Amino acid sequence: MDGIDRKILAELQRDGRLTVTELAERVQLSVSPCHRRLRALERSGAIAGYRAQLDASVLGLTFDALVFVNMSTTARERIEAFEEAVAAIEYVVQAQRLFGSPDYLLRVVAADLPHFQRIYDDELTTLPGVQNLNSTLVMKSIVEQRDLPLGGNRV
Repeated sequence: MDGIDRKILAELQRDGRLTVTELAERVQLSVSPCHRRLRALERSGAIAGYRAQLDASVLGLTFDALVFVNMSTTARERIEAFEEAVAAIEYVVQAQRLFGSPDYLLRVVAADLPHFQRIYDDELTTLPGVQNLNSTLVMKSIVEQRDLPLGGNRV
């Protein structure tokens, strides 16, 4: 991956709806080479897909919570069952397995506190292998969905 590829990726992170013509102009290439590079980046997996960034508050999802999960066991079958069940809960918008304690960090969005309580009581507490849950409310998001760094120099 060279500097031009990084420019293509940076432009697409800023605006995934660019046409190939607009993208080529921004990275100072003609359309054909830009299109070839774009397809190569897609085939390589560097571009995993395209999606719209939605505003949760406009959609009525103004309640944001972080849920810390400690598991009762680390047996592979239980971990797989837990992860599959978490992936099926639509209000869990991020789920990460961690080293150390807690075992997992979930980000859950909801309309309000009663809605979050229903998700917590009806879905999160029934997840397989959960020993305990601890949650905290997000007061304010400072950095969210930041573009990935594409600098050529790695520290």
